[in-house]
Amino acid sequence: MQRCLSLVLSASLVSNVVAAPSSSSAWNFAKRDLASFIAEERVVALQGALNNIGPNGSAVPGAGAGFVVASPSKANPNYFYTWSRDSALTLKMIIDDYIFGNTALQVYIKDYIHAQAVLQTVTNPSGPFLPNGAGLGEPKYQVDGTRFNGAWGRPQRDGPALRATALMTYSNYLLQSGQSTYVKTVIWPIISNDLSYVGQYWNQTGFDLWEEINGSSFFTLQNQYRALVEGTQLAEDLGVTCTGCDQAPEVLCFLQSFWNGEYLDANINVDDGRTGIDGNTILGPIQVFDIDAYCDSPTFQPCNSKSLANFKVLIDTMRETYAINQNISKGQGVAVGRYAEDVYMGGNPWYLITLAAAEFLYDAVAQWKAQRNLVVDSTSLPFFQDLYPNITAQQYNSSNANLPFAKITDAVTAYADSFVAVAEKYTPANGSLAEQLDRATGTPLSAIDLTWSYASFVTMAQRRAAQYPASWGSRNAAPVPATCAGTSTPGVYAPATAAGAPNVTTSCTVPVLFEVNATTYYGENVYLVGNTTDLGAWDLSNSQPMSAANYTSTRPLWYASVAMTAGEMVDFKFAREEDCAQASIYESVNRTLTVPACGAEGIVVDAAWTGAVGTSGGC
Repeated sequence: MQRCLSLVLSASLVSNVVAAPSSSSAWNFAKRDLASFIAEERVVALQGALNNIGPNGSAVPGAGAGFVVASPSKANPNYFYTWSRDSALTLKMIIDDYIFGNTALQVYIKDYIHAQAVLQTVTNPSGPFLPNGAGLGEPKYQVDGTRFNGAWGRPQRDGPALRATALMTYSNYLLQSGQSTYVKTVIWPIISNDLSYVGQYWNQTGFDLWEEINGSSFFTLQNQYRALVEGTQLAEDLGVTCTGCDQAPEVLCFLQSFWNGEYLDANINVDDGRTGIDGNTILGPIQVFDIDAYCDSPTFQPCNSKSLANFKVLIDTMRETYAINQNISKGQGVAVGRYAEDVYMGGNPWYLITLAAAEFLYDAVAQWKAQRNLVVDSTSLPFFQDLYPNITAQQYNSSNANLPFAKITDAVTAYADSFVAVAEKYTPANGSLAEQLDRATGTPLSAIDLTWSYASFVTMAQRRAAQYPASWGSRNAAPVPATCAGTSTPGVYAPATAAGAPNVTTSCTVPVLFEVNATTYYGENVYLVGNTTDLGAWDLSNSQPMSAANYTSTRPLWYASVAMTAGEMVDFKFAREEDCAQASIYESVNRTLTVPACGAEGIVVDAAWTGAVGTSGGC
């Protein structure tokens, strides 16, 4: 996401990127200045991402064409899946690099278009595609595009917005070359489904990008807003209707709720026991970065005073959180993780968030230079004081290198470079990027060759090279409403058959909420299995996973909402999936249900577990 001179890279320049070496003695690009490191690592990172994309990615045999695999890692952790969010972020990077001149990347874009058209129609544990688009909120799938049926934090509502944004970037580029017919008939139907989903579900809670918190996520809402604004303009250009785009002002209104007076609270409408200081809040602004945006835009651009204040709070927190950041003074880059309370894999910094911190700063500098001024106010003053101690709250105008404007932007650019230098320090000699680096030693750990890590390096390098995507229209958006309204627009969904989606249809369905009180131990999961396709046809591996999001000690509730065919007779029961490879446990009773006739309102099936219970295997 950054840099200052245009680099046109060929996908054939680098062969397979191997896993990070375990020995710290192999780290670092020896005796290389930062610019040289970035130029060489950018090539490695692009190829590292391409190695993880089917069908020819050398690190992911078996992946289908156009499917982006999160990591080749299959154990501790198993990331050998395709995530809608990670895939869209990676393709946005690839599409931008294609537009910047790397024409060898177009095959990946075309494969992605076909793969996503098909993927939209796959019925999954989040729901079906038709009639209500619920399945578009499913976070991940098998690498061949089939459903993932395991227990997971679902739905996740950022994927459709990010996918729409990636495809709209490509569509706008094609429109400039006169390919409006292709955009309208092949790509727009995919985008339209995703925007319908955003307009229909934006004001419902879902799991955040770390897949842990079920609430309202700053990252999600920020990207949903951009998608709706960009979709409004693209629909107008194509002469089509954007169902759901009318919700953009309400999304923007709600987005303001995340500012708590000191920083941006990453997740609201949930009692998660955290401060809310989270890398989510710098990853969002770099995804909605608009080179033409005003810094006082309510979209929370990188140059926005509140975004800068939030950046300082986050980095100060990270400086105190990790041992490898000890003795690093303010105004110098540090290794950045997700949030201070993080315990996943020991709770460590992440390469992609450290690189995102640099990108955020490069973006802010680019916006100030584009506007030829920067405004320091009481909110952003502490951020600037770490870098330029004599600064005061006022407007600084661009004129010449001897004025404060140039000195301030140079200081912020140097600050951005210092985050890249941290990433360089802990990058192995072969350039491979894992998910995390150890909080005490900096040793790479967790998933190897993480696609998102590679994509984040490339986008950082793009921005540092002054390669900026075209504006998405943030200046033309409607103002924030005086009063927020939790409205929504029912979506309109249809398979994108011209892009290769199957021509799926649906019979009339009725929503059925299955609930069961079942006391479980940590690591045990509950499934709903039955004689219908929706419930796995008695195959537990294809059955309906249930959620424990509302589980309490007083009511150990597991639930699943399923769109069932109207009027059908259903035989079903609940089953427990045990840990440590123990056999699954099925209820001792057989249950039956007659789904109401077409047009009926949804029903609730409330039950209590009957039969044997499980115990942890202690693994």
